[in-house]
Amino acid sequence: MSTYFDYKAANHYTTYTVKEPSELLAFLMSTIAGISRTKAKEFLSQRMVYVNNEIITQYNYPLKKGQIVQVAKNRHKHSMTNKMVRIVYEDAFLMVVEKKEGILTNVQPGMRQENVKAVLDEYVQRQSRSFAVHTIHRLDKGTSGLLIFAKRRDIQKMFSDNWKDFVTDRRYVAVVQGEMEKDSGTVSSWLTDNKMFVTYSSPYDNGGKFAVTHYRTLKRKNGFSLVELKLETGRKNQIRVHMQDLKHPIVGDFKYGSTAEAYGDRHDVAGRLCLHAYLLAFRHPITGEVLKFETPFPSAFTKLMA
Repeated sequence: MSTYFDYKAANHYTTYTVKEPSELLAFLMSTIAGISRTKAKEFLSQRMVYVNNEIITQYNYPLKKGQIVQVAKNRHKHSMTNKMVRIVYEDAFLMVVEKKEGILTNVQPGMRQENVKAVLDEYVQRQSRSFAVHTIHRLDKGTSGLLIFAKRRDIQKMFSDNWKDFVTDRRYVAVVQGEMEKDSGTVSSWLTDNKMFVTYSSPYDNGGKFAVTHYRTLKRKNGFSLVELKLETGRKNQIRVHMQDLKHPIVGDFKYGSTAEAYGDRHDVAGRLCLHAYLLAFRHPITGEVLKFETPFPSAFTKLMA
């Protein structure tokens, strides 16, 4: 057992060894004396159950003979409470989180700015886990929404090498300046960064990366439009630049076309960049199951469109 637990962890967990194949929920109910089905589910949903040193929340997770199952004795010590980052899903291989606007996804080594990766690293290290999480994709600091992080480098590499094979749906919602002329359409261009790290768009191949964004207008109100955006490619600042190309920059995006004059006395009317990654669906790299996650539109967006 010392392979899995150290002396510090022993005081915080009850440990069990799997003697025959079983599903996790059934194992908990048959192993822990007097536990109800509701309580066993509560342990899982509150991230209190570990298999071979990894948090598992899946009720039908398949257990193999010889695996070690831990149940945390104190939920508070092992939960994550951070106002900028919320865990949406977690298993032995990856984590899906929702970040708020105003926090970086990660930073270069040696930098000390608050970032999602550092928050998650601290979370797993607080549980006496030896691993760090690995970034799979990023969102701009001002963009909120869903992100995937890997718990193993090989999982990160699988996504990196085969992104289109794994990610089946990825959508954003934005509030843009002005009323969109079309109900739907597609923007495509080549994107290149200049020396000031500003991304600019060209209708012709200029040596940059080709980018395709599909959009659908959901609502027009109060001089704004609520737009759903689906990425065919995932380039840096792609949505922000493509909305600028359409002459409907994202509200609050003063780097890419949004202007204070457009809002009159409502300068920075939403108090943020109005871009949110609200939907994410992907094929699990280990189980093959298609997982889909969706978050509500931010309240700042719905207020503008009320």
